[in-house]
Amino acid sequence: MPRIRPSRRLAVTIGLAVMTVFASGCSSPGSGSDADTIVVSTFPFGVEEFQKAVVDPFTKKTGIKVKVQTGSNSDRLSQLQLTKDRSGIDVMLLSDTYVALGAKDKLFEPVDAEDVPAIKDIADFAVDDAYPGPAYSYQLNGTIYNTDKVTQKEAADWGLYGDPARSRKVALPDISASSGQLLVAGLGETYGDGPYDIDTALQKLSGWAPGVLQFYTSSTEVTSLLSQGEIVAANSLNGFATSLVAAKEPIAFQKPSTGAYMTTNRAAVPEGAPNSKGAHAFIDYLLGVTAQSSSAKTVGDLPVNLGAEIPDSLRAVVGDIADDPVKAGYKTLDPAEVLAVRDELVKRFAREVAGH
Repeated sequence: MPRIRPSRRLAVTIGLAVMTVFASGCSSPGSGSDADTIVVSTFPFGVEEFQKAVVDPFTKKTGIKVKVQTGSNSDRLSQLQLTKDRSGIDVMLLSDTYVALGAKDKLFEPVDAEDVPAIKDIADFAVDDAYPGPAYSYQLNGTIYNTDKVTQKEAADWGLYGDPARSRKVALPDISASSGQLLVAGLGETYGDGPYDIDTALQKLSGWAPGVLQFYTSSTEVTSLLSQGEIVAANSLNGFATSLVAAKEPIAFQKPSTGAYMTTNRAAVPEGAPNSKGAHAFIDYLLGVTAQSSSAKTVGDLPVNLGAEIPDSLRAVVGDIADDPVKAGYKTLDPAEVLAVRDELVKRFAREVAGH
């Protein structure tokens, strides 16, 4: 089904660690310097599916080999900050907040439609001058809930997380999780002066904290808690619900009635990338209809290409929101506003919320 192009909006969501290397030999700087090879740095989950849906078909089509490195957003950005143009990385796939952090340090070169023609075929919210690279997928923030224990109306209300009847039966994201910033934005808009009203959001979370079983940092924590019946609801990204819904468990995803925000995953090219031409070719393929449709089906990424096919497995979770998330009421965050309060928010969240 063709999708309506949403209106353009500003979009959003550091520590040292050893990176996990998916392909041998890809950890050394400069290993992507050959004209027929690129190094792609991506997330540690769904790597095999990503290889099947995007990497292998790209290599078959272009002849360009891809070496894949994996790691968390913060770990990989930290490595880039340390090594800069010696990183050997050609493409970095990061969540929007971390792309914004890297852009602030001038770590990425701009990616535009002149070098990546497929940019012209993606949704407006995926193309934003505030970021050096386009979004290739997005995730919606909302409530995943047990349909035997929570009604749809209750799941749409933020007050669910402060309900004494649900005490110790709900989970919320830590601020380090991708959905953490979206949680704060939703509460700031619903109860305060807007998505960047962190005072109001933290005050609300502080009051709820004693009744929250866990402030999670990973999707596996959420799915495990729900599957084992330890919680009845969690504020999280829609992707966390896909496997549970597919397994026919009594689980559903619900958009909040107010304060609905989404996060994007973006493709960026580091300054001094050894194979900038190959990097642009990869991003162009990643944004194309074929890769977007395949990634949606195999990896579970919501596509940004307006002509991509949305599989039943994703529609079972988010319904028609996937056709036009902006029209459905989802918004993105201004990275400048997010970064302006980020340091204070992280420190205060640890002290005022997670510390409870």
